[in-house]
Amino acid sequence: MRIICGKSALAEAINIASKAVSSKASMPILECCLLTAREDSGGFKLTANDMELAIETKAIEADILEEGTVALDSRMFFDIIRRLPGDSVEIVSDEKNLTVIRSDKSEFKILGFDGAEFPAIPDIGEEKAKDYSMPAVEFKNMIRQTIFSVSTDVSRPILCGISLEIDENTIKMVSTDGHRISLRKYDADDTLEPVKVVVPSKTLSEISKILPADADVMMSFHITNKHILFDLENTIVVSRLVDGEFISYENMLNRECETKTIVERAELLECIERASLISRDTRQSPIKLKIEDGQIIITCNAEMGTSYEEVAVEQDGPGLEIGFNGRYIADVLKVLDYERIEMEFSTPLSPCVIRIEGNEECTYLVVPRRLR
Repeated sequence: MRIICGKSALAEAINIASKAVSSKASMPILECCLLTAREDSGGFKLTANDMELAIETKAIEADILEEGTVALDSRMFFDIIRRLPGDSVEIVSDEKNLTVIRSDKSEFKILGFDGAEFPAIPDIGEEKAKDYSMPAVEFKNMIRQTIFSVSTDVSRPILCGISLEIDENTIKMVSTDGHRISLRKYDADDTLEPVKVVVPSKTLSEISKILPADADVMMSFHITNKHILFDLENTIVVSRLVDGEFISYENMLNRECETKTIVERAELLECIERASLISRDTRQSPIKLKIEDGQIIITCNAEMGTSYEEVAVEQDGPGLEIGFNGRYIADVLKVLDYERIEMEFSTPLSPCVIRIEGNEECTYLVVPRRLR
C-alpha cells in the first residue's frame, strides 16, 4: 500500500475511528485501526472494531499510488500523525506489514498487522433492516437528555443501554438505573415502522461525539434483529444491540399526582447544587424539599453542618416533605433547555415526575430517599 493524504484530514479520521478501538483487547489486532486503500471500494478508509462497536470512515481524500491494507496500533498511529511537521503524509507498507510514515523531514517505521486478519464489520445488508432518518441535532439532544441515567451495573446489561422505541410518528429514547427514569420523545413528520430495541450506551455516547450540532444536517439509521447501523455525514457506525426486554415504565410515569409545582429551572438548580455541598453521603443526608405556601424550602442536615434555601413556586395541591439524592434532581435540570418546569408529587415515598411546562417532549422520574 502507498498513499499520500492531508495530515489534518487523516488525524480527524483516526480520532473518529479510534472511538471503536478496544481498551482491553483480547487480541492485539483489536487495538489497531485498519487502513484500506482500494479504488474500487471507496478509496482510502479507516476502520476500527472492538467486536461490539465498529466504525468506518467514509473515503478520506488521498492519492492512492498502490492499493492494499494494513492494521496499525491506533494510539501510536494517532500520536505520530498529529505530531508530524508537514501538511501532507505519505504512508507506505510492504508485504511484511512494515509501514513507513513520512511527512516533511520526519520518518517513522512501525510494524503493523496483516489487514486480512482484521475482523470485518457486520454486513447488515444480509439482514432485513428497518430504515429511519431524522435531524442529527435532534438525535444528539435525545442522547444528551437520557444517557446520564443509564445504569453502570454490568450485572444488569439491559439497563446499561438506552431503549430506542419507534411507533407510528414518534421516536423515543428511555434510560433507567433503577433510581430514576429519563424519557425523551421526537415527533417525526412521516409514519414510521414500529420497532423497539436497546442500544448500548457506549455506542450512543460515541455517536453523540461524532454528530454535528447543525440543525440542517440529517442522519439515518438502520435496525435489524441484532445490529444497528448509523449512517452519519462522514462515518458508518455499526453496533450490536443489547439482548433482552427493557423494563415496563409507562405506568410509573403516568400515575396521578396530588401536588403539582411550576418553578424556574435555573433558580431551582442553583439552590439544589448549593444545598448538596453540605452532604458527602446522600444516603445518610439527602436533601429535603418542603413544599408549602407557594415555595420550596430546600434543606440538608449533615454531620458537617446544615444548609437552607428557598425558591418560589406555583403550587397546586397540598404541601409535603420529601427527600432526594440532590444529584439526581440536578442531573435532570442540567439537561433541560426550558426555563420553567413542572414537578409532580404524590406522597413522601412516591417518585417525583419532572416535565417541561406545557410540553410532553421530556419526562423524568426520580425515586425519593426516606427521611430520618
